[in-house]
Amino acid sequence: MALRFYNTLTQKVEPFAPLHDNVVKMYTCGPTVYNYVHIGNLRTFTFQDILRRWLQARGYRMDHVMNITDIEDKIIRHSLAAKQTIYEYTKQYTQAFIEDTATLRLQPPERLVKATDCIDDMVSAIQKLEERGYTYNSDGSVYYRIAKFPEYGKLSHHDFSGSLAGARVDVDEYDKADARDFVLWKAKKEGEPSWDTPIGDGRPGWHIECSVMAMKYLGETLDIHTGGIDLAFPHHENEIAQSEAITGKPFARFWMHAEHLSIDAQKMSKSMGNFFTLRDLLGQGYAPETIRYLLASVPYRKKLNFTFEGLSAAATSIDRLRNYQLRLKTGHFADGVNAAIEERTKTAVNVFDEAMDDDLNTAEALAAAFEFVRDTNTAMDKGEFKAGNVASALAFLKRFDSVFDVLEPTPPKGGLSDQEIDALVGERNAAKKARDFARADKLRQDLAAQGVIIEDTKEGVRWKRQ
Repeated sequence: MALRFYNTLTQKVEPFAPLHDNVVKMYTCGPTVYNYVHIGNLRTFTFQDILRRWLQARGYRMDHVMNITDIEDKIIRHSLAAKQTIYEYTKQYTQAFIEDTATLRLQPPERLVKATDCIDDMVSAIQKLEERGYTYNSDGSVYYRIAKFPEYGKLSHHDFSGSLAGARVDVDEYDKADARDFVLWKAKKEGEPSWDTPIGDGRPGWHIECSVMAMKYLGETLDIHTGGIDLAFPHHENEIAQSEAITGKPFARFWMHAEHLSIDAQKMSKSMGNFFTLRDLLGQGYAPETIRYLLASVPYRKKLNFTFEGLSAAATSIDRLRNYQLRLKTGHFADGVNAAIEERTKTAVNVFDEAMDDDLNTAEALAAAFEFVRDTNTAMDKGEFKAGNVASALAFLKRFDSVFDVLEPTPPKGGLSDQEIDALVGERNAAKKARDFARADKLRQDLAAQGVIIEDTKEGVRWKRQ
């Protein structure tokens, strides 16, 4: 079956192919850089990484834009409290976001764009909306008149027909069930950053930022727009209203939203003491790939209950996969090819691909991988797995890891490289051969102190990182 995704706009699972050539034009709502991103944010960004990796695995090229919101209500409040300019304040958290996503092995988008670099484009977009009669002015601010856009509500599937006139909202975040005229350009306030423009001295509202950055770099119609489910209304609904009022064309063909993450079945909040950033979890000794595995393990449209037991189970699952890979690479198998095992490998690939094609069903994809590992480990134990079966099994693991990216351990900071470990293992082997067992034991202990475990098996010596 074809690659297919659930489209929030139509509320259906639909076959996907890009509009133009082989390039997927995708826009991601990125972070608002007033603090470190938390694991709820990272669940959404991990889903987006799995999505772009699978599109690449299916042969598509990516043209992916992610915004950095560096001008917004919370940023202004925090920067004023810190007695810094918004540029000084947001620079540290923008860099932290880039570092955190790299640590979590998230591929960078083709373009990472700051809102403050596109102010002139936002002003031009607002002027076009003014020309088309979609705006009005009040106290120096410019508002979008949602009653002018009859399709308002088509993404969130709310019926706002009886509440589209009168009230307006000046803040970036507001009641999720409240349709109001929203601000496009905010009049300057004392002590706040502002830009002197043809539409007045002030700053952009949050919603216009994403519309402008998406269309500036990807054109008038996107293939995919992604974000957390909390952004569907009002933010994404407002993006549609703005963008389609400017162009008269569909803004995005597919809208894909990740569900919420909870902690031990409770909403994450600082007041409850269950608020975690990636750095918090790394500080507790959890490996980045363990966190990544747990965030990716539940299909993106299902709520993820994040627990420390789940993290431990994720670490165990990764160890199982790594041990299997190590057995493939270092095991001694009889010559030949077992045709039944080659057929089993093809089945695993097909089941894995079908699960990922089915709206990124990561749970089924993982199940396909572990069932394959179980079956072929049993075949190895029985002597049925042959040397000629190794290449295809490793190829399947490579396909799996091109999406999940958890097999390669993250080296500890200042830790040994693979080449250095191989050299020390070779030195230990030589010491054992020379019957210098004290030296061999010392090398084993030194490696263990660096988080490297040596295993002496009947098939030879192998090592792995803890």
